[in-house]
Amino acid sequence: NVAQPDAVKSALRRVFDHVPAREHGVVLLIPDLVVRVFILPFDALPRNANDALPLLRWRLKKSVPFDVDETVVSWMRQAGNTGNLEVVTAVARQRIIREYEEIVEGLNAKVGVVLSSTLATLPLIEAHGATLMIRMSGKTMTTVIVRGGSLCVYRSTDMASDAALLSPQAMLDEIFPAMAYYQDTWGGAVDWVRLAGFGAREGIFRNALSEELKCSVGSLAESQEVLGLDSSAKDLLKQNLEGLVGWMRNGGS
Repeated sequence: NVAQPDAVKSALRRVFDHVPAREHGVVLLIPDLVVRVFILPFDALPRNANDALPLLRWRLKKSVPFDVDETVVSWMRQAGNTGNLEVVTAVARQRIIREYEEIVEGLNAKVGVVLSSTLATLPLIEAHGATLMIRMSGKTMTTVIVRGGSLCVYRSTDMASDAALLSPQAMLDEIFPAMAYYQDTWGGAVDWVRLAGFGAREGIFRNALSEELKCSVGSLAESQEVLGLDSSAKDLLKQNLEGLVGWMRNGGS
């Protein structure tokens, strides 16, 4: 999955010269397509991780195109739209995660947390109402809808082009299934739309979304959760490092 491990290791070595790896481990924010995210309804799920994991892997068998016994699985509970139990489950192939970890370990550091970059970004979304976030990273578009602290929709797709060449219609075609699912499952419309990673063409996508969804559309940097951050954090957002800012906003370091 890492096409040029030596180049990555060289870049990280230069970073570690200035920011030493901490004893409790570094955080790896990896591409969204590496980590698949599912929102699974359950009547009940054991609190003990050893009992819960086999049930989750059994539920995931028909949803992932690889052997679930060779995966890394993480999960958290949340309330669904009727107060029912839902389990947000993140799953990735173990051997691919190890590719990333081994680069860090080769620099005499250790990994404490592995997280997809969009999951790390979620603390920057408005804490009230329903928010649709559309995030581009390279050619990957990730569509997220969060409402009242619950993750309602998570959809990550490899698009035909990056934001510089992507058409507004291609973006709309990608989010329509997510919006339809949200309206059918949760009811109502979204209150906010936040965009990240669209660069100089963000205005074009804003206009297309405003016309289609008839709601407030703005940059992730305009989120109420971001406005109170200091200037250094806002500078990181300008560098498309919203995943890092979100991790810091959530208490990470």
